[in-house]
Amino acid sequence: MSQFDIVINGGRYFDGSGAPSAIRHLGVRDGKVVLVSADPIDPSQASTLIDATGKWVTPGFLDTHTHYDAELIVAPSLSEPVRHGVATVLVGSCSLSMGCSPAEDASDIFTRVETVPREKVLPILQQHKTWSNPLEWVEFIRQQPMGPNVISLLGHSDLRVGVMGLHRATDRAVVPTESELQQMEDILATALNVGFLGLSTMCLKWDKIDGDREWSKSLPSTYARWKEIRRFNRMLRQRGRVHQGAPNAANPLQITQYLQQALGLFGKPLKTTLISMLDLKGNQSLQMMARLAAWSANLLGGNFRWQLLPTPFAIYADGMDVVLFEEFGAGEMALDLKNQIERNALLQDESYRRNFRKFYAQKLSPRVWQRDFGDAVILNCPDSSIIGRNFAEVANERGVHVVDLFLDMVVKYGRALRWFTVIGNHRKDRLRKMINNPNTLITFSDAGAHIRNMAFYNLPLRMLKLVQESIDEGQPAMTIEQAVHRLTGEQADWFGVDAGYIRVGDRADIVVLDPNGLQQDMEQETWAEMQNFGIQRMVNRVPGCVEQVIINGKLAVADQQVVPELGQQRGFGTFLPAR
Repeated sequence: MSQFDIVINGGRYFDGSGAPSAIRHLGVRDGKVVLVSADPIDPSQASTLIDATGKWVTPGFLDTHTHYDAELIVAPSLSEPVRHGVATVLVGSCSLSMGCSPAEDASDIFTRVETVPREKVLPILQQHKTWSNPLEWVEFIRQQPMGPNVISLLGHSDLRVGVMGLHRATDRAVVPTESELQQMEDILATALNVGFLGLSTMCLKWDKIDGDREWSKSLPSTYARWKEIRRFNRMLRQRGRVHQGAPNAANPLQITQYLQQALGLFGKPLKTTLISMLDLKGNQSLQMMARLAAWSANLLGGNFRWQLLPTPFAIYADGMDVVLFEEFGAGEMALDLKNQIERNALLQDESYRRNFRKFYAQKLSPRVWQRDFGDAVILNCPDSSIIGRNFAEVANERGVHVVDLFLDMVVKYGRALRWFTVIGNHRKDRLRKMINNPNTLITFSDAGAHIRNMAFYNLPLRMLKLVQESIDEGQPAMTIEQAVHRLTGEQADWFGVDAGYIRVGDRADIVVLDPNGLQQDMEQETWAEMQNFGIQRMVNRVPGCVEQVIINGKLAVADQQVVPELGQQRGFGTFLPAR
């Protein structure tokens, strides 16, 4: 009988702590790492032997900002992150969980924001949603044949709707009653008791509701007075749990409310993480302000972290269907119209166009998108002569204002017009400095959402590539050990979950990857089937990089291929409660 279920011999071993790596040999048994040896392990003692010579052996990566909430119901393998080495995913981000609200409400507050088709999500929830509270949701997850481990926040929008109903939760004039507030506190307490990491909130008003009932209202969390949020924060602070938030981009000073709550001047600090630190093309001072805010908050006793995407923030769009247009009045007006005929009529109206041009020219107003069509490349269009060019070039050639050109093309081609722009993190030298900021978490993939607009499923690999390139160029941003730590142990420790390490006694969530695979282009647009949704989504496959992924001591990816058992058999990932 074999002594080990899996033996990994000869790899460069990173334990997740940031300690120096070394060639080590690992033995796995019963889901745990039971041996880390300087000497090779006898292959005859292994049921499965992995020769990791020349490879890196790391803990399974954590992706701590995702929106797999609907996907995991019918595709629990979550094979897309797993094939990139992700062993633990965090759901319930941005105020959007699916633990409390009824099926249609849960769908409507999720689908437009995260641009996953309502006609796909709603039937899934109507058919499968048997739970109505966090405890029942956890019980459901534990019965699912999960691929990766799941950790979760309770979404404030979900919580509000579950107690108040969708209509009252999105009425500015309605303040929850004391009874409703107590009920929300009770539900949050239950969630924390069963292992939810904390609460996620949303103050960004251009995230909108889907469906026919409350169409185009902002998310329920945005209607809450700060007094309501403070009540929940007291519970989180007492328990040492996490508050994930998104401030209002149109009002940068609103961040001070989050920062004030994070401080520990008069007691225990509140773990607070906000989206997002970005080196924006449209507002280059924002990154400096974000750094200063985080430094000040933590100097004053806070426990604050910005979320940081370690790669250029590339956005793809089909016609006008992209959230960037929600941040200014003219764009919002168009996206609020469901009917394409009505929208096209609006886009052709001259008074509307004058308004759009006015907003387009406002370069100093608070914004995320740089509002520069000269920095937007046309990828697909029925008019093949303009593919590969930017809108400004075509407009100059035709002697028209670039806004008029864009709107004309949207009217004529609709979603057949596909284009792309990079809104931030475009300066590699700045990005290398940003990933060293101790007041950040390396996360914000938004994986599972925006399925045609962006794809950062390979975020951990992009981080490793960024660091490896800096080392190769003789200007190391950090060591590979530190990079692995930032993707694994550091996040597990901050969020308070048992993950992110592969020392003796730790759960065997392990990645074996070929560092030579990091040399390839990781930003190319590729497409794959979204399992059990019947649609294609944009992904970033990285062939030849991640060779094996082990979750709970079981091979989830073998020789770069997802194993058939993933998502079909239990025993891989599970719900991981907060410590």
